[in-house]
Amino acid sequence: MSSSKEYMNGYVHLEESDMYESDGKLFLTEAFSVIMEEILHKGTDLKEKVCEWKDPDQLRALLDLDLREHGESHKQLLQRVRDVARYSVKTCHPRFFNQLFAGVDYHALTGRLLTESLNTSQYTYEVAPVFVLMEEEVLCKLRSLVGWSEGDGIFCPGGSMSNMYAMNAARYWAFPQVKTQGLWATPRMAIFTSQQSHYSMKKAAAFLGIGTDNIFIVKVDESGSMIPEDLEAQIVQAKSQDAVPFFVNATAGTTVQGAFDPLTRIADISERNGMWMHVDAAWGGSVLFSKKHKHLVAGIERANSVTWNPHKMLLAGLQCSVVLFRDTTNLLMHCHSAKATYLFQQDKFYDTSLDTGDKSIQCGRKVDCLKLWLMWKAIGTHGLSERVEKAFALARYLVEEMEKRDNFKLVCKGPFVNVCFWFIPPSLRGKENSADYQERLSKVAPVIKERMMKRGTMMVGYQPMDEHVNFFRMVVVSPQLTTKDMDFFLDEIEELGKDL
Repeated sequence: MSSSKEYMNGYVHLEESDMYESDGKLFLTEAFSVIMEEILHKGTDLKEKVCEWKDPDQLRALLDLDLREHGESHKQLLQRVRDVARYSVKTCHPRFFNQLFAGVDYHALTGRLLTESLNTSQYTYEVAPVFVLMEEEVLCKLRSLVGWSEGDGIFCPGGSMSNMYAMNAARYWAFPQVKTQGLWATPRMAIFTSQQSHYSMKKAAAFLGIGTDNIFIVKVDESGSMIPEDLEAQIVQAKSQDAVPFFVNATAGTTVQGAFDPLTRIADISERNGMWMHVDAAWGGSVLFSKKHKHLVAGIERANSVTWNPHKMLLAGLQCSVVLFRDTTNLLMHCHSAKATYLFQQDKFYDTSLDTGDKSIQCGRKVDCLKLWLMWKAIGTHGLSERVEKAFALARYLVEEMEKRDNFKLVCKGPFVNVCFWFIPPSLRGKENSADYQERLSKVAPVIKERMMKRGTMMVGYQPMDEHVNFFRMVVVSPQLTTKDMDFFLDEIEELGKDL
């Protein structure tokens, strides 16, 4: 009798499961309508706010974040979706200038939705046949833009991880015994990177056990580009301390100023000293699509590895980052493979070289190639080139208009789409020689930022850098932008800071 009762209980649960699936599909359909309306329609409308700012305590109360014993109703859950959409920053808004990514490409977004729906892992051909072949093709095309007819590569979860992959592969290339014997089997290693390079270099050195004290910081010129003569001096310094120079990181598009290091000269120095040359082109790599601007990365084909984030200037959507290698010896696989027999059986019925997952330090790996592939299919190489060149043109327009106004002072004229400037309010104009000028100027950007966030009209970042006090970094990237948006940006900064 008890077994029959247990069976009936199980039967009831099976019926509930079917009902739950039906309810779930209905919820997804209705939630998608909310997403379309609140994010993709309103979120891209100039009349709507970039964000509806709430202080943390207010936001916690509005969202009701507590997780309870029992589930909520369909109506309550849809309201949760609306609340998340309402109070989140609309990075797809034309006037979101805060990060190195912005806007939305609907073909790439479709690829992201398709990726999430299929929910597979990019490690073997048997579970991700379409995406293994697709990743191979996309990586091949990206390498060809760098200037390599052969090579290797992998999609990584962000530019920081791509840089870390490059550093780890370089260490294995220089000291292959490190994989099995660890750091005990290696000498003190030296890394070289500029003072304006991305902080992921420090994180990678720490994570890999090389140590941040073994990073030799190379000076930059006024534009933020690495000074080759100082690189050579730092290499001499490292050798004098019995450190072995093995890795130099050159940056193509620094985070703040958008500077490009002189890659050809750095390549010469790297080759003379037997070092691995990596180019962090996470931000600036997309200039390779532009015949007009790809001179900024002249010499990139001489690098051993390149990081590139299509989720930035190309709008592939977070996250979409690759690390590319010139190597043709399967270095990446040798460096990272663990030969897990439950995944990478060598007696499978298909070509096991298609099981690329052992190149990764991850096991489960998200599919990041589809969004880029579908967007590229939609607008072609020509469309991506136009996207890059439009961003450059709008940035030049913004600089020209800024120079016509007394309230704006450029930090420097950069070659890229980062526009760095101070806003000089009326109370500080003509007082550059005052003892407290710099201190007062440093307070301008934070106040204006607070005001714009609370008004919701736009978002732009600020930061101090080296000897410079807080200044704004405007990033022009979204293809939705026009010259009217550039004019609005300048007018809004003036409006927000006129009484300071």
